[in-house]
Amino acid sequence: MSTTDMSMGKIIFYEDRNFQGRSYECMSDCADMSSYLSRCHSCRVESGCFMVYDRPNFIGNQYFMRRGEYSDYQRMIGFSDCIRSCRMIPMHKGSYRVRIYERENFGGQMYELMDDCDNFQDRYRMSDCQSCNVMDGHWLMYEQPHYRGRMMYLRPGEYRSFRDMGYDGMRFSSIRRINESC
Repeated sequence: MSTTDMSMGKIIFYEDRNFQGRSYECMSDCADMSSYLSRCHSCRVESGCFMVYDRPNFIGNQYFMRRGEYSDYQRMIGFSDCIRSCRMIPMHKGSYRVRIYERENFGGQMYELMDDCDNFQDRYRMSDCQSCNVMDGHWLMYEQPHYRGRMMYLRPGEYRSFRDMGYDGMRFSSIRRINESC
């Protein structure tokens, strides 16, 4: 049995770098920041963890943010544009479980993970990961080994085709659980 705590999470977005200009305080998902700010170039995560996206409706490039200050997020994380949407990541208490598949629609080699994996190729001799099924917990999948490069947030559910989700040509190489130590 696992539980998810939705009660903790607070992020403050600022229009300008160095926490200047108008601000917007958020404690849940926000699909379109343009209703609150004309732009967003810095933020402060006071509690919890969030995924931020460079396009509305939780699409586009995404970046994981934990407690801390991001005075010029463009320079720090390399987005070409400003933050347009964000999703609060609930803290998961319980087991973690994900199945990764070599091909789309859960085809090819399959491996079940309950812990982080810093390199699919080294551990499983798996050259590509194109779909997955998250049974328990929240995960971050990374483009490069050792949790580097572009990332994708995975919450419980089926992900039949990363290509259809907009990750065409992108190969994922590592995955880690989102927990209090992230």
